[in-house]
Amino acid sequence: MSNKLFGKVSIVGVTDCGEKICSAGGRISTLSGNADEILAKSEDPVKNAKLIEKVTSSGHTSVTEHIYFNLSFCDVSVLVEQFMIEFRLAAYTVKSRRYVDFSDAGYCVPEFENENLREIFCENCNNLFKSYSELLDLGIKKEDARFVLPYSFRSNFLCSLDGRELLHVIEAMLYGRGRNYPEIRELGESLLAQAKKFAPGIYEKAFENKSAVNDVVDFSDICGESVSDEKQKNAVELISYSSDADLSVARAALVNYSGKTDEEIAEILKDEKSLDEVIKRTVASSRGRELEHISFTFRLNDISLASITHLVRHRIHSVNIPQLYNVNKKKYIIPAQVRDNETALKIYVSAFEKNIEACEKLSKAGVDKYTLAYLDLAGNTLDVVSTMNGRQLVHFLCLRTCNRAQWEIREYAVEMLYLLRQVAPKVFSYCGPTCFCRGKCPEGRLTCGEMVRIKSDFSENFQAFYNDGLYKHN
Repeated sequence: MSNKLFGKVSIVGVTDCGEKICSAGGRISTLSGNADEILAKSEDPVKNAKLIEKVTSSGHTSVTEHIYFNLSFCDVSVLVEQFMIEFRLAAYTVKSRRYVDFSDAGYCVPEFENENLREIFCENCNNLFKSYSELLDLGIKKEDARFVLPYSFRSNFLCSLDGRELLHVIEAMLYGRGRNYPEIRELGESLLAQAKKFAPGIYEKAFENKSAVNDVVDFSDICGESVSDEKQKNAVELISYSSDADLSVARAALVNYSGKTDEEIAEILKDEKSLDEVIKRTVASSRGRELEHISFTFRLNDISLASITHLVRHRIHSVNIPQLYNVNKKKYIIPAQVRDNETALKIYVSAFEKNIEACEKLSKAGVDKYTLAYLDLAGNTLDVVSTMNGRQLVHFLCLRTCNRAQWEIREYAVEMLYLLRQVAPKVFSYCGPTCFCRGKCPEGRLTCGEMVRIKSDFSENFQAFYNDGLYKHN
């Protein structure tokens, strides 16, 4: 098993016209001529670079959004993956831990002051990977065995983003929260050096005289430094939401499509059947922009680090994830398949307990919290806050209440749906798995084959389905 230091990042693709399109963006708002004529005046790379530098130095960085980069992250730690996916204006495709065997993936080793500390770290990681393999040998599914993997394990993923978002990424790596991790800082330096070659006008002087930025707020003076061992009573809490959400959606839909006055619309929507029909058609629409006028903020309690990756794959929502160095390593989930297998349970619990012991040894020896974050396990839990608008929630619920969804994120999704139906019953009475919402299953040969029952569970029998815990992974 490879346990070399760090992996690498490579810029593997860039917009064909490079900085030409960015410089044309800088010229088009002030010069006469159509778009093609402006592009024809933007052939000189030296002049282009100077113009971009001039425009961006005055704060007009939107021109950098016209260039697009494709990145390959090869054999980096999953901690880097978690850092990257917080950037919402980018696309990611990650090697799945549900379907791929990570027994031989290897892990990254952070820097240590002496060999003894390094040996404690490596021995612990080797034991964790051994536990993972033993769980697989017992027939435990990959999606459950992965919970014992440390955040030092190697991840591979592809990322695509525009030039402006790449500026934000590099800034966070070198001057923000990433600067405390040598691995992330090293990747940031590599990205900046590569970006300068592809787009010198944007990146050559982008960070001149740059100092550290405060992108993590410290509340230890108010709340204390220790992380709570208390478990929240409810898996999901609805913190805030749009009032009169059903009516807001219906009003927006009729303003958009009928052209009637607000007084006329109010009169129409006094009729419950009309209100219900307007909402039904809006939710069924492939566009559904009217649903964006309502929003809901959830607190998801004790969700595993593994499931957080499923949550953040949905790009169009605001999500707050605590810093990984704040993970309480004593808090973790136990999958039903593991709990029901005495041998597997012993291996699983032992993996977490030995990891806690190793972290305590390293901490007492002076190892900092950033290094210890590499020993967060995928089954450790955090509390996360997420705000989604109605349209994104319809999409999220279609995918995550489906039987094909990973069991933990499905439980959270059903809990969310239950709360949503309390405060916006008309809109969310039409929400659930895709087969329920759209009338057909999109999973092809991977379908669960239970569409009739699922439709019943999410319509007339939903209260019983929820109360009886039939959605839970037992």
